[in-house]
Amino acid sequence: MLLLHPPISPWIQRGTDGCRISLLSERVDLDSVYLRSTADNEEHLLTMHYAGRHAELHRWEASLPWDGGNALTLYAFKVLADGTQYWLAADGAHEHLPPEDRHFRLHPTALPPSWVREQIFYQVFPDRFHRALPVVDRRGQALGGQDGRLVQQPQWSEPVDHEHAANSFYGGDLPGITAKLDYLQGELGVTALYLNPIFASGSNHKYDTDDYEQVDEHFGGNAALEDLSGAVHQRGMRLVLDGVVNHTGVNHAWFKQAQASADSPYREFYLFNQDGHHFGWKGFTSLPVLDFSSPALREQIYAGPDAVLRRWLKAPYNIDGWRLDVIHMLGEGSGSRNNAHHLSEIRKAVKAENADAYVMGEHFSEATRWLQGEQEDGAMNYYGFANPVRAWLAGQDVAYHPIQLSTAAFDAWMKRAQACIPFDNQLVQLNLLDSHDTTRFFTLLDEDTAKMQLAATLLFTRPGVPCIYYGDEIGLAGGPDPDCRRPFIWERERWNMPLFDTYRSLAKLRQQRGEWRHGAVQTLAVGADWIVYARYTDWEASIIGVNRGANPAQVTLPVWQLPLPVKAWHSPSGQAFVLRDGLLTTKLPAVGSVLLLSC
Repeated sequence: MLLLHPPISPWIQRGTDGCRISLLSERVDLDSVYLRSTADNEEHLLTMHYAGRHAELHRWEASLPWDGGNALTLYAFKVLADGTQYWLAADGAHEHLPPEDRHFRLHPTALPPSWVREQIFYQVFPDRFHRALPVVDRRGQALGGQDGRLVQQPQWSEPVDHEHAANSFYGGDLPGITAKLDYLQGELGVTALYLNPIFASGSNHKYDTDDYEQVDEHFGGNAALEDLSGAVHQRGMRLVLDGVVNHTGVNHAWFKQAQASADSPYREFYLFNQDGHHFGWKGFTSLPVLDFSSPALREQIYAGPDAVLRRWLKAPYNIDGWRLDVIHMLGEGSGSRNNAHHLSEIRKAVKAENADAYVMGEHFSEATRWLQGEQEDGAMNYYGFANPVRAWLAGQDVAYHPIQLSTAAFDAWMKRAQACIPFDNQLVQLNLLDSHDTTRFFTLLDEDTAKMQLAATLLFTRPGVPCIYYGDEIGLAGGPDPDCRRPFIWERERWNMPLFDTYRSLAKLRQQRGEWRHGAVQTLAVGADWIVYARYTDWEASIIGVNRGANPAQVTLPVWQLPLPVKAWHSPSGQAFVLRDGLLTTKLPAVGSVLLLSC
């Protein structure tokens, strides 16, 4: 029996004291329908009342008070019929009471910024995107904190040298990004930028910060950030920076003073052992870890009125949020002790400066615990998107080990990851195929354009915000770090134009289709090598089918299960599809996808 609860308005109607919740059912002849909640940590079964038909389904409603004893309000649905029980939780149907980590969940007040779900992000590794400033010859200069390594300055067209991963500078800068905003927004359809670290540092990647108050001079300095931010916001775009506050570089003034004297007030900013050696991130001594048991450090990073994470949100820079590097590792002492507390305080500080700022964390593993409303708005969605897509399409896990993932398991993985966080937060998860830390997805696919186009379709149509890693749209290849950080190719004759056209078309559709940005998601059919799902609101819908198989697949879809009246569908090219008895038949091409849009 079909039971359905789209976790969006109008099926959830928020109020001051609680919310009105709707359940949809294919049948009306039900013995009892209950809304299960856990107020006071005790089960409460609220009777739901019949509220009439809703498209081809029947609607039941009840008022759910906010849980006054817990941050989140949890709920599930219990239906009695046919002498048995039917349960619905956020991950789907159950034959018995589902565990509470699968219950639907709402936070009454801590909602992510509404603007985030509307975006198409583009991740830029500044040294490798575009160069606008005159080249300053630094070849042969020693880099502090890089074990005496010397500056390398390869030509833009030269391959990445693995022997000089951190000390090779191609010369990309912030004015270079500003100069390419016409390309990013006008041609590709990007609406928001996420930049890898830009603050003063000896390395090309800038994760070893020397000075949180200065944009690196080789990127153009603070003035270049001011110009970029102004240009971005004048266009109605957004700008998010990379905040590296778990550790600094060894050339940071705090660390130099801490290392110089055990009596330095900065000594408590870092952890030193009895022999006077500092603790380095994951054993890298060039990245001394900050110790947040220090009140003075907290004041510098997030608590003070001019703290690092507040300073750049203010004029004249006005950034729109932070991506927080390895934020799950931040804490006190040698580990992540009191991590939840400090991240909650970081959120409060950022929101106090700009209530609409985006707080996004980096987590290679599951980020569920940080996404319950009171810490992060969203995360780099490796666990709930990048990793299952990699396993399903490329046959590798995050550690590059082989995996054979069935389509049913692929669907279940994404449903489970989505179910464990409030759907409001799911809609602002940063979905990605790859990043500066991973092998390029195009390379994982052996540069198979059709498979990459299929992956891009998933990127733009699944719940969450798509983030394009610079160059993915033109077929830029690259192996593991640092090879995934190759310079962007600006000679258009070398672009993979079919792939570029796919990205551009998907970006345009996402801007046009509201259901791609804030709609619910529902799986309609699953085969051995294909899956078809819908995104919808109460007035518009899309059907997305993706097929990794070598053969086409004819599928008949039960579109009557969608909770909105759609009489006909069309493809982006205009081809019409007509329903018969609530069913729609279409063909999924081999290693390809189908998009159907409500008329």
